[in-house]
Amino acid sequence: MADNTEQAQQASIEVEDMITVGTLAERLSIPVSRLIGELMKNGVMATVNERIDFDTAQIIVEELGLGLKLIKHTSDSTDTPVRTKPTASAKAKVRPPVVAVMGHVDHGKTSLLDAISGASVVKGEAGGITQHISAYQVEHNKRMITFLDTPGHEAFAAIREHGAQLTDIVMIVIAADDGIKPQTIEAIRFARKAGVKIIVAINKIDKPGTDLNHVKQQLSENDLMIEEWGGDTVILPVSAKTKEGIPALLDMILLVSDVEELKADFDGPGRGLIIEAHVEQGRGPVAQALVESGTLHPSDFIVAGSSYAKIRNLETTDGKPIKSATPSMPVVISGFKTLPEFGDEFQTVKSEKDARIQTELSTADNQASSNRMNIGSNELIRLINRDNKLQELNIIIKADVQGSLTSVIDSLRALDTDEVSVRVVGSGVGRISENDLHLAHSSRAIVYGFNVGLPSSGRQQAGRDKVSVRIYKVIYELIDDVKQELTKMLKPEIVETELGRLIVKAVFKTTKTEIICGGEVTKGKLTLPALARVLRGDKQLAEVNVTGLKRGPADAKEILEGEMCGMSLATTKRLELQEGDKVELFNRESVLRQL
Repeated sequence: MADNTEQAQQASIEVEDMITVGTLAERLSIPVSRLIGELMKNGVMATVNERIDFDTAQIIVEELGLGLKLIKHTSDSTDTPVRTKPTASAKAKVRPPVVAVMGHVDHGKTSLLDAISGASVVKGEAGGITQHISAYQVEHNKRMITFLDTPGHEAFAAIREHGAQLTDIVMIVIAADDGIKPQTIEAIRFARKAGVKIIVAINKIDKPGTDLNHVKQQLSENDLMIEEWGGDTVILPVSAKTKEGIPALLDMILLVSDVEELKADFDGPGRGLIIEAHVEQGRGPVAQALVESGTLHPSDFIVAGSSYAKIRNLETTDGKPIKSATPSMPVVISGFKTLPEFGDEFQTVKSEKDARIQTELSTADNQASSNRMNIGSNELIRLINRDNKLQELNIIIKADVQGSLTSVIDSLRALDTDEVSVRVVGSGVGRISENDLHLAHSSRAIVYGFNVGLPSSGRQQAGRDKVSVRIYKVIYELIDDVKQELTKMLKPEIVETELGRLIVKAVFKTTKTEIICGGEVTKGKLTLPALARVLRGDKQLAEVNVTGLKRGPADAKEILEGEMCGMSLATTKRLELQEGDKVELFNRESVLRQL
C-alpha cells in the first residue's frame, strides 16, 4: 500500500492556476517545443512566455500521455504575478493616461502613432516592424497622453505582456482589410490579464473593400462585444494614412481615462519601471523608464534591481533635458553604474550608501534564485542527455537593448527538440567585444548580434580565430538562421522506396561473391541501381546489391511487371538461392530533415 501511495505521489505535479508554457515544460521535463506543438494541435496558439490556465494545462498533459497528474496549487506561486500599480493617497492628483498600442504585425500600430505624434518611427525600424518598446507623450486638448508602442512579431511576447502591465488602457489596432490575427488574440489576452480597459482602433479604413462588420463579428467571437451591439468595447474606425478618426480616438482615450479617475501622488520619491536599457558610447548604461508615482530629478539616487544610478541626465524620450519627471512620464535616464534589467522596478533612495546596500541585497537574492533555477535546468539537461541523443548548438547573443535580448533568447529556446537544442554560452547588451570573440573561439560558438555593431578590430580577430559572427536587424531572420543551423545537426532520415519483386525461376551461377538467376517480375518495376532483399517465405536470407538486368541476351535498364528477365546479384558471403525465392528490389537514401 505504501508503495502505491509513493507511486501516486511521484506521478503528480503541483502547478499554479496560471503557468507559463516554459515553466510547465520544465516541470514536465519535456522540450518546450513539444509542449507548444501539442498546444497548437489543440487550437491554442501560445509562446514560451505566455501563461495558460490550469484546465488547459491538464488537458494538454493528458493528450501528451506522460502518465502524470496535475494538481492545482494557487498559494506560494512561483510564476511571475501581475504587477500592482502604486496605490494613490488622498493627496493624489489627476495624471495622464498610459496607453499601450498592441496588435498583429503589419496592422499599422506604429504608422498610426506616427500620424498621432508626427514622427516617422516605422521608417527607422528594420523590416518595417517595431522591434523595441518605445514610449512618448502627445498633447491633445491641452492634456497629455502617454503611448507605449509594443512589437507585433511573435518573438516579442514578453515585451508585449510587459507593456500591458504598465498601462491603464490597451489600444488594440486591427487592420480593416485583414481582421483579427494570432497576435491580436494574444494582445486581448494580455490586456484582460492586466485588468485594463480595451479600446479597439480599426485601421486602414481608407482601403477599398474593407468590411468593418466582419471585424466586429470577429471581436464578438473573442468575447469583445462592441457598444452598438450592447457590449462595453469601444471601437473607432481610423486611417493612419488620411488621419481620419484620429481626433475622435484621442477624445475617447481621454474620456475613458476620466471615467477611470486615474490619479497618482506627485510628491515624494519617484517610482516606476524600466522599459528598456542599453549601452551608449560616451554615456554608458542608459535606461528608458516610466514614472508611476512621485517625482524624479537630476542628481537623485535611484535603485533598479541590482543596479543603481545617480541621475546624471534626465531627458524626454526625444532627447530634451528636463528638470523633473512626474507620473505617467516616459523618460531617459543616464548615470547607472551597471545596466539595469528590462522590467526592473526603480525607486529613489536618500543616498548612495542606501543605493549600494539595496543593490547588494538584490544581487544576493538574484544569485540565490538563479542557483535554484540552474539546479532544475541542469537536472533537465541530465535527463535529456541520459542516452547521449541531444546535440547542442553553442551561441553567444549580443543585442542593443535588454528587452530585445530577452525576446531573442526566449524565441531560440522554443526551438529545442529531443535531438537538438540551443545553448547560450554568453549574452549581453552592447556591441560585440573581444571577450565575446575569445569566448566564442574557446566554446566553438556562433556569435549572433541583433542591432549591434562589430568594430573593425573585432572583424580581424574573428577572421583570425575563424569565429562566425552574424549580425541581423530583423529578429525573425536571426531566428531562421539559428533554425537552419539546428536543422544541419539533425540526423538524416533514411527513406526506402520499393521498386519491384522477382520470383526466382532458375539459378544459373553461384559463387561467394555473385549469383546469376532468372525469373518473373510479379510486382512493380525493376530498375538499376538498386538494393534487394532475398526472401524465402517470410524469412529474409540476405540483403544484396543488384548489379545487372537482362532481357534475353541484352542488358536492360528496366523490366516491367509480367516480364521474364535475368538478374546479377553481388553478395558478401555465399548464398544458396532456390527456385521460388523472392527478390524484392528497393532504393535507400538519406533525406535531410527540417526542424
